[in-house]
Amino acid sequence: MLQAIKTLRWTQPMRTLSTVNTSSGIQGNLSPAAPAPEPDKLYSKLEIELRGIDPAVLKSYTWFATTAAEHLGIEKGKCWSPRKAHHERMTLLKSVHIYKKHRVQYEVRTHFRYMNFHKLTGSTLDTFLEYIERNLPEGVALQASRTELQEIPEHLRQPPEQV
Repeated sequence: MLQAIKTLRWTQPMRTLSTVNTSSGIQGNLSPAAPAPEPDKLYSKLEIELRGIDPAVLKSYTWFATTAAEHLGIEKGKCWSPRKAHHERMTLLKSVHIYKKHRVQYEVRTHFRYMNFHKLTGSTLDTFLEYIERNLPEGVALQASRTELQEIPEHLRQPPEQV
C-alpha cells in the first residue's frame, strides 16, 4: 500500500512557477500583466430600512449601527421611525365545514426604522454593511440602498456651441 502511494505521488506532474531576479537579488513570482487598481467608488448616501416586530430590538440595533458608523468615521444623517406600526390582519374560519360565525383573527404588527449615512467610500461602505449584516438580530430585516456619485460624461461637460 505504501509503495502505491509513493508511485502515485511521483507520477503526478510538478508545477513550476516563473521567477524573476530583481536588482536587489530577491526572487518573486510574476503575475501576467497585473491590472492597475481601480479608484474607490464614492457614495453620497446610504439609506437603511429596518423592519421588525419588536420596537425595542429595532431601537437597540439602531444604536449599535450608529455606534459602528461613528467608529468607522461615517457621517450619520437622520434616524427616524413612524409613530404607528403597519398592521396586517388575517381572518380564518375555526371550523372549515360548519359554524361560519366562529372565526379567528390573527394580527401581525411590523415596525419600521430608517437610518441615513452620508459621504462614504466604497470600501468603507462594504465593510460597514458586512459588519452590521453579520450582527443583525433575529426577527429584523434590513434593506440598504446606496446613492453612488459618478463623473459627468465627456459629452455633457462642454456646453453646446450653438443653441
